[in-house]
Amino acid sequence: MSEQTNYKQALGTLVTVFFFWGFIAASNGVFIPFCKTYFQIDQFQSQLVDFAFYGAYYFGALILFILSNSSGKDIMNKWGYKNGIIYGLLLSCLGAIAMYPAIQGASPGASNIFYYVLGALFIVGLGFSLQQTAANPFAISLGEPEKGAHRLNLAGGVNSLGTTIGPIVVALILFGSTPKSGEELNEMINNGSISLSTIQMLYLSVGGLFLAAAALFYFSKKLPQAKDNSEFLKAPKALSALLIMTILLTICFYFIFDQYKSTPNDELILNYTILSLIIVVGTLLISNKLAIKDKDSWGAMQYPQLVLGMLAIFTYVGVEVTIQSNLGELLKVDLGNGLNPIGLPSMSDSQIAPLISIYWGGLMIGRWAGAIAVFNPIGKLKTWLYILVPYLAFGVILFINSISGFDVSKLYWFSLCVAIQIGGFFLGKEKPALTLKIFGILGIASVLLGLLSSGQIALYAFLSGGLFCSIMWPSIFALSINGLGKYTSQGSSFLVMMILGGAIIPPLQGKLADIIGIHESYWIAVFCFIYLTYFAQKAGNLIKN
Repeated sequence: MSEQTNYKQALGTLVTVFFFWGFIAASNGVFIPFCKTYFQIDQFQSQLVDFAFYGAYYFGALILFILSNSSGKDIMNKWGYKNGIIYGLLLSCLGAIAMYPAIQGASPGASNIFYYVLGALFIVGLGFSLQQTAANPFAISLGEPEKGAHRLNLAGGVNSLGTTIGPIVVALILFGSTPKSGEELNEMINNGSISLSTIQMLYLSVGGLFLAAAALFYFSKKLPQAKDNSEFLKAPKALSALLIMTILLTICFYFIFDQYKSTPNDELILNYTILSLIIVVGTLLISNKLAIKDKDSWGAMQYPQLVLGMLAIFTYVGVEVTIQSNLGELLKVDLGNGLNPIGLPSMSDSQIAPLISIYWGGLMIGRWAGAIAVFNPIGKLKTWLYILVPYLAFGVILFINSISGFDVSKLYWFSLCVAIQIGGFFLGKEKPALTLKIFGILGIASVLLGLLSSGQIALYAFLSGGLFCSIMWPSIFALSINGLGKYTSQGSSFLVMMILGGAIIPPLQGKLADIIGIHESYWIAVFCFIYLTYFAQKAGNLIKN
C-alpha cells in the first residue's frame, strides 16, 4: 500500500475524530435538560455538564504548557502529533468507558451520582484537548502544505455535521422517535422505561470507536509523527499568572460545590460565579499591563490584541455554548398556563432535540459558507456560492431531522435567518475585523429580539445565535495572532486555553436563571456579543497601528 494511500486513510480517520468532537459537544444540549429532569437538580447544576467538559479543555492545554515551559521543549512536538492524537483518543476512551460505572444503578433523583457523570465527561474533555492540540497541525502535514487549509475546512465541515446529528441521535436513543410530553417522560423515568443504561451503552460504543481510531493510527507505521521544529519560547511570568488564576478559580468553585452539601444559597453561588469571571478578566488584563511595562518573560502576553483576543475566545465559546445549553430549560418551563416564557407551548426534552440540532446546524451553515473563500472562486460564481452553499447546508439539516422522524415544517421559516447571515457575509467582505463586528451586532440584535418578543419570532431569534457565532472562532484567531511573530504558536496555545469560557459562562447564566428566571438570564448573551463587537473594533484599530 502506498504512503499516499495511508495518508488518505489517516485523513479519513482524522475527519472521523473531528466528527466525534462535534457529536459529543452538541449532544450536551439534549443531555443537560435530561439530567436536570432525571437527577432533579437546579439549572446551575445542569450547566456543570459544560463546566466539566469545557473546563477540561483549559486544564489539558494548561498542563501541556506547564510541562513544556518547565522542560524548555514543546511536549506535543516531542511526542509527535500522531502520538498526541493517539494519547488523546485513549484518554477520551477511558472517560467514555468510565461513564458506565459512574451511573451504574443510578435512580431518579440521585443527584450525588450526577457528579460522577461530570467526572467521566471531564476525562473525555481532557482527551479532546490533546486531540485538538495535535489534530490541526497533523491535518496540514497529511499531504501538500498548500492544500492544508482545504483539509482543515473539510474536517471543520464534518465537525459541524457531528454537531447537527448529535442531538438527534441522543434524543432518539433516550426517548425514541415519538415526541413525548413532559408528563409522559416523567412517568417513564419513574417506572424505569427510560433509564441511564442507554447512556451507558452509547458511551461504551463511543469509547470503542475512540479505541479503534487510536489503533488505526498506531498500527499505520508509515504515517509521519509530523513534528514542528520551531523553537519553544518560555514565558514563566505568563505561566505564573495562569497558575494563580487557576488556583483562585479552583477556590471559587470549591466553595460553590460545598454549598450543595446542604441547602444552597443561590445569591452566594451567583457571587462566587461572578467572582470567577472577574478573576479571569482581571488576571489577563493585569498581566498585559505588566507585560507592556516589562516584556521580559511574559512571552505572547505582551501583545494587547492577543490578551483581548483571549477574552474574546473566552466570551465567544461561552455565548455559543450557553445559548443552546440553557435553551432546553427556556422551552421546557411551564409558567402554569401550558406556555413557556416565550409564549409557546411548553416542550418536553424529546421535542427540544430538533431545535438544538438547528442551533448547531447554524454553525455548520456559517462554516460551510466561510470555507468558500479557501477555493478562490471569482466573479458571479463566488456570489452564487455564498447564496447557495448556506441553503445547501440548511437542506442537509432539515433532511437529517426529517429522516429521524421529527416534524421539520416549523423550521422552514429559519431560512429567513439564513438570508440575514448571507447578507452579513457580503457586508463583511472577507475581512476578519469587519465580519466579526457585523456578526457581533447581529448577535446582539438576535438575542435582544428573543428577549423583547414572543412566539416563533423569539424562538428563531434565539436559534439564529448559532448562525452568528459560526465565523467567530477563525475571525478572533486571525485578529489575535496578527503581528505576534515568533510568539504566534504560543499565542495560539493561550487562545485554546480560553475555551474555558464554555465552563464558566453557562453556569453563570444557569444560576441567574435560578434567581431571576430563565428568559431574563439571556441578558448574559447580550453582554457577550457586545464585548465581541467591541473586540472586533479594538483589534482592527490595533492591527492598523
